[in-house]
Amino acid sequence: MTDRDGAHRQAVRVCLIPGDGIGQEVVPAAAEVLKKVAPSISFVEAPAGYGHFLKSGNALPDETLRTVESCDATLFGATGSPMGVVEGYRSPILGLRRALDLYANLRPTRSLPGAFSRPGIDLLLFRENTEDLYVGRERREGDTAIAERVITRAASERIARLGCEHARKRRKRVTFVHKANVLRVTDGLFREACFAVAGEFPDVKCDELLVDAMAMRLVRDPESFDVIVTTNLFGDILSDEAAALVGGLGVAPSGNVGGKTAVFEPVHGSAPDIAGKGKANPLAMCLTGALMLSHLGHDAAAKRLEQAVAAVVQRGPYPPDLGGAASTSEVGAAVRAALVG
Repeated sequence: MTDRDGAHRQAVRVCLIPGDGIGQEVVPAAAEVLKKVAPSISFVEAPAGYGHFLKSGNALPDETLRTVESCDATLFGATGSPMGVVEGYRSPILGLRRALDLYANLRPTRSLPGAFSRPGIDLLLFRENTEDLYVGRERREGDTAIAERVITRAASERIARLGCEHARKRRKRVTFVHKANVLRVTDGLFREACFAVAGEFPDVKCDELLVDAMAMRLVRDPESFDVIVTTNLFGDILSDEAAALVGGLGVAPSGNVGGKTAVFEPVHGSAPDIAGKGKANPLAMCLTGALMLSHLGHDAAAKRLEQAVAAVVQRGPYPPDLGGAASTSEVGAAVRAALVG
């Protein structure tokens, strides 16, 4: 295996965390694909998720965290979460993001050669991953519920810097998304920090949009965007909206990146309504694997995997969410068969 500079690389070690629901199905399917496209990768599996919490009282065991830290990257399937408050439960993916300081959530949206996908889209959304309303500072005061929103200059600057660095390798345009006209203190700080960083990149064109205007523009002309940088909650919502333009969550990959390691996960959830029925779409997990390969420097393997997914999208077989009846294993086998080179 060689890296993007053509130099020899040692085999990488990847942690697999299937998690809950359809994660138990799509992670093994994607692992089989990765074994074929990048045979030097070795895998180690670790437990986490709501199901593990119900059995052990811990959704993210210390041993799993140590395994993730020792690996070059992690593939995370999905986690089921209760709608209400369950004493002692904390989302393991949120736990991983905080414990490992995975400050950037990368959400690429690229058109696929299927009738369900709008053509001409190639954007990359950077979602700040550690703060905003997701810090978990909520409380009840009688019949009033209060959530604290935390925005810091340091977190805003580093997500803006990463977005600009990637834009420099792409089409050299960044759009900062905020709501500073209403959230004048928190988003005001985010906006201020982003444009301060923009000054470090004179070759990158930086502009801005209010989040409601961006929601409309993503529907109207998504083709015009290159790199989008925004806060945690806005990024969560906008990236799902963008995914709907190219086929939905079943084909939407993502990565959580920090300074030392990275955890990659498909955008879809645990889908308990179809879990165990063989109906889950593994393409998002396969594309997530390609994103992981690219992050690790295995660009040729990542490209081959993306092309194999595109071939399946173009000619089938299709899983139920894309209008077909193929099973998880059938779609995974089709991706393996489509690998070339």
